[in-house]
Amino acid sequence: MVKRRPTSASRRERGASMIEVLVAMVVIAFGLLGMAGLQVRLQASEMEAYQRTQAMLLLGDLKGRMESNRLEVGQYAIEAPVASPIGVDEDCPVFASTLTRVKKDISQWCNALQGAAESTDAGANRMGAMVGGRGCVEDLGTSGSGDRSLRITVAWQGSTPIAAPTEACGAGSYNGAAGSACRDDLCRRTVSTIVRIGKLAS
Repeated sequence: MVKRRPTSASRRERGASMIEVLVAMVVIAFGLLGMAGLQVRLQASEMEAYQRTQAMLLLGDLKGRMESNRLEVGQYAIEAPVASPIGVDEDCPVFASTLTRVKKDISQWCNALQGAAESTDAGANRMGAMVGGRGCVEDLGTSGSGDRSLRITVAWQGSTPIAAPTEACGAGSYNGAAGSACRDDLCRRTVSTIVRIGKLAS
């Protein structure tokens, strides 16, 4: 029986298949890296959406309280001023039956901003709200018809830098260390709403 020696053409075919395997491995590696990067971006977007939803819920909570307490609505701006927002890093007013309705509302809202809705270790670690949640109420004054307007704002720490918001609530409180991407309030997020209380006819 005569053995045939492999020709140069068959040697080239074996070599070409090895190169194809290597190219396929490189393509797969790049694809996996791309998927990992996409997963990281999706998680960051999910966290941003969760925090914005929490902020909108807290905004609606105080708005409802203010609208149902229209006779004392101006006091909310005094208890939660823009210059000194309530929430993270602040001592919330202690809730007591002797407090006025405004102080009770602000006490409960402050605790909600700090994440009291979800906590561990008998309330020691609060984790239910946004990262660095703060809230403000700004009195915008009265219109010619006597209607009073107030702006409620909720601010929190975002995960990536974007344009700095125009609302003043929490300004300067979310800047990172020197050289950080979170400079000049680029990581501060805010949502706000206007509460208008109409003047009742006398």
